[in-house]
Amino acid sequence: MSGIGFGGEPRAPYASDPRASRGRLFDEPESPTRTPYQRDRDRIVHSTAFRRLAHKTQVFVYHEGDHFRTRLTHTIEVAQIARALARALRLDEDLAEALALGHDLGHTPFGHAGERALNRAMLDHGGFDHNAQTLRVVTSLERRYAGFDGLNLSWEALEGLVKHNGPLTDTAGVPLPVHGEVGPLPYAIRVYQARHDLRLWSHAGLEAQVAALADDIAYDAHDIDDGLRAGLIAPDLLAGVPLVGGILHEVRARHPDLELGRLIQEVTRRVITRMVEDVIAETLARIAADRPADADAVRHLARPMAAFSEAMAEADRGIKRFLYAHVYRADSVMAVMRNAEQVVQALYAAYTAAPAEMPPEWRRGLDDDDAGRRARRVADYIAGMTDRFAEIEHRRLFDATPDLR
Repeated sequence: MSGIGFGGEPRAPYASDPRASRGRLFDEPESPTRTPYQRDRDRIVHSTAFRRLAHKTQVFVYHEGDHFRTRLTHTIEVAQIARALARALRLDEDLAEALALGHDLGHTPFGHAGERALNRAMLDHGGFDHNAQTLRVVTSLERRYAGFDGLNLSWEALEGLVKHNGPLTDTAGVPLPVHGEVGPLPYAIRVYQARHDLRLWSHAGLEAQVAALADDIAYDAHDIDDGLRAGLIAPDLLAGVPLVGGILHEVRARHPDLELGRLIQEVTRRVITRMVEDVIAETLARIAADRPADADAVRHLARPMAAFSEAMAEADRGIKRFLYAHVYRADSVMAVMRNAEQVVQALYAAYTAAPAEMPPEWRRGLDDDDAGRRARRVADYIAGMTDRFAEIEHRRLFDATPDLR
């Protein structure tokens, strides 16, 4: 395959090279028309889990209007930003896009509310983590191919999905702190690592790193957008928010009579542009300083190579603090999310008590007394549900369903 990217520029030496891929867990013939990373992207797009993202919560559940992001529209926005970053840095755009498209496949119905509920229910059986569940989806739960379970993605795609936020262990295999806390590796990652070494002690390739930053950028911009549209925040409240406040002032100075819809679009568009440009500048500076010879050199550095500048990282933290206080923790949002957690908790209890309530393919083989196996099967089933189907199932199994509006 050629080393020339879509923009006509040669792929950088520190980029992931599809010709040097470590391959797949199950050997397959090479495609004459697609690189390994193009096949990864295509397999993700055609997966059942990807389609279901259209009906999974981002912040607002599906009842609340069709102008808000779903998990799928968020994913598409992340992919667009990741591809733009990869093109500017001369990385493999297909791998960056594949990782962006696949990064949320393990999300539960009702977003992080569903994840919290499943994690509590699963505490005695390894817990539940949506990032680890993504690995489980692409290596086990998708059933599309005659020769193997999962999507049989390339090693580089799998490591990117697992390590896009950085190494998970030290070189001795001891888990590193996550959000300041040290705990065991998530169940799905621990199980898969015993089968297929993803080098959890190293950074992922640059394509995974830019996909992770693209996720942050998309979150910051579109959750401001959705919060404004939902009436949870007013434009004037943004004046003191790092980066956003300055951009709001610029737009109002240039377009003083701009209607709200256009004002929102102009501000969020400029937020994305500033953050993308910052990542490109900072990453190029780190590349010039560290001079990585190839993709493996990127993995072995002591710090991530793709990053915000210090000033932009602080702005990103400030935006997230603002969104947490005014959008994610808003009373109206929290009321719905508490009810959503009740729905997921009740479904988990119902299926673990009576697996016959699940479809035949999900309850098959659960006749023994292995509580851990049963719990994991139930968690897998619930995690794959859309918001709407979870609500339908709750109405089927219970006399009253919490209000999700």
